[in-house]
Formats: sequence, structure tokens, C-alpha cells
Amino acid sequence: MTKEVPVSSSSILDIAPVSRVRRNHGLEHATLHLLAEKYPRTPMAGHSDLGGFWILGDVPTEELRAAVMEALQRLRNGEHSLAVHPNCGTNIATSGVFAGLAAGLSMFGAGQRVRDKLDRLPMAVMMATFALILAQPVGLLIQERVTTAGEPGDLQVVDITPSSQGRMKAHRVLTEG
Repeated sequence: MTKEVPVSSSSILDIAPVSRVRRNHGLEHATLHLLAEKYPRTPMAGHSDLGGFWILGDVPTEELRAAVMEALQRLRNGEHSLAVHPNCGTNIATSGVFAGLAAGLSMFGAGQRVRDKLDRLPMAVMMATFALILAQPVGLLIQERVTTAGEPGDLQVVDITPSSQGRMKAHRVLTEG
């Protein structure tokens, strides 16, 4: 007689620290979407961690505060797609891995001579380009399913602190929950 083992629906993504970073990452992206609407020509970036996230860019603190709070509310109201951003590092990393693998595989078996490798170069470029095209939707999917969370749960904004180093302006957004 075999004993049935219960199947758990939880995953590593549900572990508290991982979930927290994913929710911060989603709020960071939602905030960047809203800021980009208001400041379309201002370069901005973000970085999320367990304690919250950083917004890098020349944005007034009160405008950032308003964007963070609106982003949190909109995520809570079901606008989960705001958690996915086309310029996320996940997309860049996915593209790099896909292109590197495609180029590397196309050079497999090229021989020892430099000339043999150069003959394969057009194929490597073509395969890397195809891989970059394929990587775009895959990177967005990885964001949606792995690296961000569109549902903030009990995430709360604790504080927003401006910072600068030279000409670089940044804000630290602290969260809890």
C-alpha cells in the first residue's frame, strides 16, 4: 500500500523574503510607469530589495510620493500589468542569455582555424538577432511570473527619503509588510 504525499501549491516565490522583494519590484515598476507619464524626457531607473526600492532620477520628492501612493492603490485595484516594465533588468538579462547561447551554439563545431570561425560569424549574428527578438516576450513573461508581483498584498510605504551623490539624484522608498 502506497501512502499519498500531499502536493503543496507553494513555491520558492512564496517564501517571505522572496515575496517581499517581488512585491517591492512590482511597486517600483508601477511607480516608474506613472513617473514616465509625468516626466517623459527624464531618465529614471530603479532597484528593488527586501527593504523597499530606489528610484534614480531628478524627480521632486512630493511628486515621487504621490506616484508611489497612486501606484500602490492602482496595483491593489487590480492593475497588475503596471508591475511589468519593458526596461527591466530581467529583460536585459534574458536577452543577453538568449543571444549569447544562440551565438555560442552557432559557432559549435566551427573548427580550430580563425577562418572557420569567421565563416560562421554571419550565422552567429543572425541567430543572436533571432534570439533577441524571441527574448523580448520571454523577459516580460519572466517578470510577470517570477521577478515581480502585481499584487502588493499588505505592503505599506513607510518612508521616502531623498538622496544625492554629486549630480545623481535618488530616493529611497522604504516598505514593510
